[in-house]
Amino acid sequence: QVQLVESGGGLVQAGGSLRLSCAASGIIFSINAAGWYRQAPGKQREMVARVFGGGTTYYADSVKGRFTISRDNAKNTVYLQMNSLKPEDTAVYYCNALKDWINYWGQGTQVTVSS
Repeated sequence: QVQLVESGGGLVQAGGSLRLSCAASGIIFSINAAGWYRQAPGKQREMVARVFGGGTTYYADSVKGRFTISRDNAKNTVYLQMNSLKPEDTAVYYCNALKDWINYWGQGTQVTVSS
């Protein structure tokens, strides 16, 4: 059974930084795609960043140059380093993993950026 557990959200001022972590069990991040999505109130869930088994990364245009997704294979954990945060980054952030064509989701962690 796949389980994803996020941590690291919180309240930060605009221009600040946060790092989100996603620890996994039942799936191996080094060979499966993983990513971060977010959902703001009243909006649809959107992709923020993804990392594929071979290490290729992909970012939404709105976060390019500010966010970095990375992976620690030994810890089977995916991270999202978020710098230069803006109020519009406020959302619930969800860890995602794809295994055998099935999407798995974490419980979400709140990120709030104050202006």
